Amino acid sequence: MKIYINGEYFDKENAKISVFDHGFLYGNGVFEGLRAYNGKVFKLEEHIERLWDSAGSIALEIPITRKEMVDAINQTLKLNDIKEGYVRLIVTRGGGTLGLNPFECTNPQVIIIAAQLALYPKDLYEVGLDIVTASTMRMPPAALDPRIKSLNYLNSIMAKVEGLRAGCEEALLLNHKGEVAECTGDNIFILRNDELMTPPTDASILEGVTRNVVIAIAKKLGIVVKEIALTRHDIYVAQECFLTGTAAELIPVVSIDSRKIGTGKPGPVTKKLLEAFHLETQK
Repeated sequence: MKIYINGEYFDKENAKISVFDHGFLYGNGVFEGLRAYNGKVFKLEEHIERLWDSAGSIALEIPITRKEMVDAINQTLKLNDIKEGYVRLIVTRGGGTLGLNPFECTNPQVIIIAAQLALYPKDLYEVGLDIVTASTMRMPPAALDPRIKSLNYLNSIMAKVEGLRAGCEEALLLNHKGEVAECTGDNIFILRNDELMTPPTDASILEGVTRNVVIAIAKKLGIVVKEIALTRHDIYVAQECFLTGTAAELIPVVSIDSRKIGTGKPGPVTKKLLEAFHLETQK
């Protein structure tokens, strides 16, 4: 495995950054997860745009141009001979002091890792996920805007711990209003009254690239899509439910908090959207 760090490639064992890097010390940095299909990154422009938006929001200047970033991503895929895989793109604040002052940091690190990935076992796409609602609340925008894809994922990790301890691969987070936000790493959709519903961007969610793709696909298929506030009740009584994310793609959810969703099996609309999504990735 060859890992890109600031214009150079290193073997996995030698890919290192300083212990004084604020990305390591404080989670001070941003990242993107990208998916490659047939050697080409899916929705690369959208991911690059979100990376630059996240960096701008935390006053982090990315030390290379967007074109240089794109070229580096493609070269990393090529060097690792990755046709179908995952790319982790990371920009740290750089080395600094043990204090919090980010403006004392120098030399931001740009890191690109390309590897194979299987987030969930294949059979879960056939039988669906069981999830639970976490007591951990989604970070409110007044604390840290969830649209920033930062290196500090402790909020999601604590919810993930709750899910795993309950025997579930995923957990649902509510926002500061008690409304449905998203899961630990994925956006959530439900089908109710034959309409597709998902929390809006002001519901303390990360505006997922895959989320937006699925919304566009659903509209092309003639499915009514509503971005509206949801509560757990809406999920409990939904016909179907699924999650979306770069790594997860689109995965069915068949129960939440020990309540069966719909028939308790992946529904026909979910299957239709997943099939259409896979076609979209091959374009």
